[in-house]
Amino acid sequence: MLRRNIRLRREYLYRKSLEGKERLLYEKKRKIKEALDEGKPIPTELRNEEAALRQEIDLANDHTAIPKTHIDDEYANATERDPKILLTTSRDPSAPLVHFLQELKFVFPNAERMNRGGQVISEIIESCCAHEFTSVILVHEHRGIPDGLIISHLPFGPSAYFGLLNVVRRHDIKDKKAIGTMPKAYPHLILDNFKTKLGERTSNILKHLFAVPKPDTKRIVTFANQSDYIFFRYHIYEKPGGPKSVEVKEIGPRFELRLYQVKLGTMDQSEAQIEWVIRPYMNTTKKRNFTRDDLDPEKKRRKH
Repeated sequence: MLRRNIRLRREYLYRKSLEGKERLLYEKKRKIKEALDEGKPIPTELRNEEAALRQEIDLANDHTAIPKTHIDDEYANATERDPKILLTTSRDPSAPLVHFLQELKFVFPNAERMNRGGQVISEIIESCCAHEFTSVILVHEHRGIPDGLIISHLPFGPSAYFGLLNVVRRHDIKDKKAIGTMPKAYPHLILDNFKTKLGERTSNILKHLFAVPKPDTKRIVTFANQSDYIFFRYHIYEKPGGPKSVEVKEIGPRFELRLYQVKLGTMDQSEAQIEWVIRPYMNTTKKRNFTRDDLDPEKKRRKH
């Protein structure tokens, strides 16, 4: 199993190393195709390669025309089976962190909770790969308050690092009778305002934590992005008076996430390339949004 994982990792890194060459070849074919479509002369620097490139253009189809990226490889098999998630904590977790992890297990019906004990991250990742887990979620705390969450996709990554803010457990929202029991069906997913390239990347990481729900399920999980803070809400809905009467109840937990790093690899790989990281000067750019785009087209035209 260890040799197989090493071989698969090498194959993935090799495919990723070819991206630059494939992208350069794609740009050359695009320039030639545009010149032919518009009746313009072939660019001078491409005339020696024109014959070979035109032959490749003729053989290309919808699946091969645009080169694939490592992002496609990371989630290439995501739709073949339901996600399987391992939930764990930092070492020596406090009672509030353990209770919060128990509530996260209800949020992800396909998750398994593990007591960390003395295991190191590399052992956890290796064990999860051997048992075909698709993701690992690690929750950190500071003085009994959950303050960090890491989502690592297996077996090749990516790993997203979030700050965890304003955590409210489900029993702190309302009394226990009003909340009721936690359903275990797969939820419908709402991802709001992830419009930039980084926002799409973040939403892609989050949505692959959930399996495809049945049409009649009454659970709703919402990730709403506002000013680069991702608000998590968890609701169920009922129709007490028929299809035109809908009653929505929040059943918790409730918290906020703020992305501060995306790494191209699993969390145990310290040498993995960093795709994006927030820098100190970014905290002062109040008018700049990294995962959302709130300006409508009219405001953008006025701004420019």
